[in-house]
Amino acid sequence: MTRPPDLTDRQALALHRARALKAGPALFLHEAAADEIKERLIEVNRTFTAPAVVTPFAEAWQGLLPGARMVPAEETLDLAPGAHDLVIHALALHWANDPVGQLIQCRRALKPDGLFLGVMFGGRSLQELRAVLAEAEAATLGGLSPRVLPMAEIRDLGALLQRAGLALPVADCAEFSVTYQSAYHLMRDLRAMGETNALAARHRRTAPRRLFSEAARRYAEFHTMPDGRIPATVEMIYLTGWAPAETQPQALKPGSARMRLADALNRAAPQPGERNDGGSD
Repeated sequence: MTRPPDLTDRQALALHRARALKAGPALFLHEAAADEIKERLIEVNRTFTAPAVVTPFAEAWQGLLPGARMVPAEETLDLAPGAHDLVIHALALHWANDPVGQLIQCRRALKPDGLFLGVMFGGRSLQELRAVLAEAEAATLGGLSPRVLPMAEIRDLGALLQRAGLALPVADCAEFSVTYQSAYHLMRDLRAMGETNALAARHRRTAPRRLFSEAARRYAEFHTMPDGRIPATVEMIYLTGWAPAETQPQALKPGSARMRLADALNRAAPQPGERNDGGSD
């Protein structure tokens, strides 16, 4: 079977991340995600003794779980089978050429009943920037080219967890806005996050300056808020799944019920002259 073409140019992505680290990265979204993951771990109410975090920016995640193993966010993850009771995939899954493969690698690295937690950018992220870039490129260059990474929708991600063999899968999201003085300030932050265009299908020639000036103009025209700033939507999708274990709740096999639903409903229905609490009128 022919392998589908890569979505991400991994070499370009590595260069962008290295450039961000050298210049001083903007890691506030990683820090926000780490805070949310910390809250979720408190709710789990379990002590994890062998955690691992898959991340391109270890400095943003090292304080989450002291002693956690930091794993570079590569296509092949440096995770030993059955070595961890917790694996966190931290804001890197959206760049994976094989996201299901990433989830499978994380699941294999878990001990039985180990926990997987993932966080990634969702499909509504940067919706304003996507729109004005497309409009500006059509107006100035007469066509469109791949400039912003396509991102997954939450309705698809629960199925990916199941395909990876994770039990009790859950996907949920949180959406918020970050405000900027201008579109140029937003694009500067994206560069500092290592989130600039690393699509394999991107045009390799330098984009003309008029494209970005037109995009900035449209952004200001259509999205300026009363205080004069512009919003950038961020959607973070959180993924939860467990490595299968015999101690976990199991669904009943089809046909194993001891009572028909119709019989149960008839038995529960109050009869004339009866109350639901079993008393009489």
